[in-house]
Amino acid sequence: MLTCRELNRAVLARQLLLDRAAAPLPRVLDRMGGLQAQYAPSMYIGLWSRVAGFARADLTAALERREVVQATLLRSTIHLVSAADYWPWALGIRQARRDWFLRVARPKVTADELATAADRLREALADAPRSRADLDGLVDKPLRNGVGLWVELVRVPPSGTWERRRADLFGLAEHWLGPPTCTPEDGIELLVRRYLGGFGPAARAEIANWAGVPVRAIAPALDRLTLRRFRAEDGTELLDLPRAPLPDPQTPAPVRYLPTWDATLLVHARRAGILPEEHRPRIFHIRNPQSAPTFLVDGAVAGTWRYRDGRIAVDEFAPLPASVRRELADEGERLAALHA
Repeated sequence: MLTCRELNRAVLARQLLLDRAAAPLPRVLDRMGGLQAQYAPSMYIGLWSRVAGFARADLTAALERREVVQATLLRSTIHLVSAADYWPWALGIRQARRDWFLRVARPKVTADELATAADRLREALADAPRSRADLDGLVDKPLRNGVGLWVELVRVPPSGTWERRRADLFGLAEHWLGPPTCTPEDGIELLVRRYLGGFGPAARAEIANWAGVPVRAIAPALDRLTLRRFRAEDGTELLDLPRAPLPDPQTPAPVRYLPTWDATLLVHARRAGILPEEHRPRIFHIRNPQSAPTFLVDGAVAGTWRYRDGRIAVDEFAPLPASVRRELADEGERLAALHA
């Protein structure tokens, strides 16, 4: 059996929040299970919290070199992944995303209409990337939210970067990265491995929730893989990769600043207790659709932060010891330098 504290330290270690990594960005993203990127600065801050010596230019350059890529992937949300992971992820979730969209859009939209609109976009993008406004002008309004499920598009830099945060330039994935060389089955298996490597040990439903697919879609991959099995305190079976890190539960966890929409705080990872449930309504609520940036103390959210007037201002949920405040201030100075 694994306690909540053991699961907390396991996820912190795998998310590189116990020790920053000195590794290339594609390898970091693979270890983390990608990074949510619908709000452009979040990917820079999320990597800064996890990568030793990270600078904003490092990520922008990796995007320009096509080593990493931004695209709408899991749960129809923009993610940053390594170039090598893009096609397995895209193909692994493709059918589940299409099925979901058709369920919610019928009878106003059909698969044939979406496929026809997708062909129109491919033709328009054959020579060069195009702006979102250009692409929207080619597709009837009822089809716009779903056509991206029938044609794989990527954000083309500089759009979606720190310097140009609006994601307004798109290209065909097969032009930007080359055609796929994997199958949907390969993709699902890789998604399972990425989730357990970044967030495990975990239950089947948590893996599926993160990937945005039914549990039945991941079951064959789970059967093929050699996995460790544990029990959570509530009796739920937890699956894990062999030799994945399980730190001592008393391992110290340093102060860390997390960005908007950090995936460690979402419901698929709630078992790790990084976001205490009593604080969840303060981070995710209808009045703040982007969520709130947070900071961790001893591996759990202890408040929120914002960048203002050249410095990081924090809002503690409860009074913190002076030593923790000093650690927050030191880390905050480095985070302010990232913004400057």
